[in-house]
Amino acid sequence: MKNKEQKSFKSRELFDKLRATKVGWFNLKTRLTMLVLAEVLVFILIAFGLSRLIVMVFPSFSKVPLFAQIAVLSLIAIGVATRLFSRLFFDPIKKLREAMQRVADGDLTVRLDTDSSSKEIQEVNAGFNLMMEELNATEILQTDFVSNVSHEFKTPINAIEGYTTLLQSCDSLSCEEQEYVEKILFNTKRLSTLVGNILLLSKIENQSISSPKTTFRLDEQIRQSVVALEPSWGNKDIEFEADLEDIEYTGSESLLHHVWDNVIGNAIKFSPKGGEISIRLYREKESIVFIAEDSGPGLSEKSEKHLFDKFYQGDTSHKSEGNGLGLALVKRILAICGGDICGENRPEGGCRFTVKLYENGRKN
Repeated sequence: MKNKEQKSFKSRELFDKLRATKVGWFNLKTRLTMLVLAEVLVFILIAFGLSRLIVMVFPSFSKVPLFAQIAVLSLIAIGVATRLFSRLFFDPIKKLREAMQRVADGDLTVRLDTDSSSKEIQEVNAGFNLMMEELNATEILQTDFVSNVSHEFKTPINAIEGYTTLLQSCDSLSCEEQEYVEKILFNTKRLSTLVGNILLLSKIENQSISSPKTTFRLDEQIRQSVVALEPSWGNKDIEFEADLEDIEYTGSESLLHHVWDNVIGNAIKFSPKGGEISIRLYREKESIVFIAEDSGPGLSEKSEKHLFDKFYQGDTSHKSEGNGLGLALVKRILAICGGDICGENRPEGGCRFTVKLYENGRKN
């Protein structure tokens, strides 16, 4: 946290220093105007020299008026030179646009280089970096607050859940009282799951979670997740179609358990009663691919954009079955493990989630 504060202070100091520095009349607009004028004059002279050289080599070229010769040669030369010179002015704008797109996609680690011959570009990039430092500080403050509050919730929630479980075993309760106890237990479990997901997500985002690597069978781990989720898909009479290759993988076994539980659990949640879920696992070049397909309603256009945002739930009819953290958690776990996930609608209906784990830890 101290290092982040120091970086933020340095970014603000650099930005204030650049903003206080006066450029005077020799600003970016003046330099661009002077460059264009110099370019036109220089290339007119070069075109004149070239036209004389061409006439010496090809005498018939002298029939073309001198003005036309110079105009054509100047336009060609100026066009090529302008193409090269424009990169000096527009490449920083392109880099800024790309950086802004990464921020829009949720990457708050992007920074721009402040080493430039143009003071204006230095100031824009320094301002962008300062903005990112402030956004990062706000994100960290928010994450720490949520993490601390969630941690404080954990003990009383566990106590309520424990006492409610004891009440449930009492024979003296009436049917109405038993129903109340079951509702309390159901909601405390929901709160306990939410708190657990928030704390895990906070640890992952702050990179304070240790993830030792072991070699294990991915197909067996996925089967274990399906079996563990049997009460959910059994109650809805969902059929599973599984095609899992025997694959050994070296990585964080505990973290990847959360990936399969959430992806398969998500497919179960949105599949209708009596629906079908298809899961596949196979190797593809230097990556391992897992695909889960459901027969649910699919994704809306808005849901596709916010699919991996924290606490986002596109379909509010299933709000009681989740908390909007599952896919956000999956996305961040896969970023740590060297993988990626995407979701899309199937042409025949339903939704398809594709998880990729890269053998070398990064996408080629």
